[in-house]
Amino acid sequence: MSERPICDYEGSRYSTEFWTQARTYEDAVERIAMQALLPPRGRRLLEIGAGFGRLADLYSGYETVVLLDYARTQLAQAVERLRSTSGRISPHHIFVQANFYHLPFVIGCFDTVTMVRTLHHAADAPAVLQEISGVLGPAGTFVLEFANKRNLKAIARYLLRRQAWSPFDREPVEFVDLNFDFHPRWLWDQLAQAGLQRESVRTVSHYRIGLLKRWIPTPILVRLDAWAQRTGPLGQFSPSVFVRARASRQKPAAEPAAFFRCPACRHPLGAPPQEAFICPCGKIWEKTDGIYDFRYPADRPNDAAATHS
Repeated sequence: MSERPICDYEGSRYSTEFWTQARTYEDAVERIAMQALLPPRGRRLLEIGAGFGRLADLYSGYETVVLLDYARTQLAQAVERLRSTSGRISPHHIFVQANFYHLPFVIGCFDTVTMVRTLHHAADAPAVLQEISGVLGPAGTFVLEFANKRNLKAIARYLLRRQAWSPFDREPVEFVDLNFDFHPRWLWDQLAQAGLQRESVRTVSHYRIGLLKRWIPTPILVRLDAWAQRTGPLGQFSPSVFVRARASRQKPAAEPAAFFRCPACRHPLGAPPQEAFICPCGKIWEKTDGIYDFRYPADRPNDAAATHS
């Protein structure tokens, strides 16, 4: 597998240090956008970059919900969070540790894929979008959030010469290591090249300004943002943009029982609730502590090949 740099949240306190009371506004407005764009029910849903499971409660209408993240410690928090909410882990929830450049699922596996606050960590966003397009089934829905390069704050900073890069240039900008902002028009082109047709756009977090958040009650800001989100099709100048896109109806669908594939060689594997998969390429992928690990094979490739033979 070709290696690209990955922003790794392993061991971070993302759930407690980032998603604090100070970000109640952002959480609320992102949920409004998700509920407006997300199909309310379906067979299989995949969330890429699910982290600690912040948005998992939005997926209750799906038969199978896969929460995928690169960091095992984030998924472990998701397991505990869902267990504390319902008292048990539903068999409909599947937790997968994997790299979004090498998704461990068969072609056409999902009817819905979501990705929120994750694409901005992709050094090769087109490759990620191609992977997502591959695992979507015929007419599958993709709900994406991305960090908007052409937001009003960036425009003001550029015009005041407090920022070197232009928000009007269409190429992505890496403002800190492995954190990228994307121009909407560039992103629309990448979706189209991945075979995903844009359907609906909502602009989000219009009032993500410290002064406003300190002086205006959160419920008022949330209501104002909910109204402003509807202007998304007219222009995108907010720091966060949500888009719903759809895969072609002519795409191949996965066989009903097909699910996992080896991220190294792409060979089809089994499906949950099976807990270990031995691939003909020699790699063994296992489920431990409730999480399917598709980042690290259980044994060395040579040992696994001998076991398989």
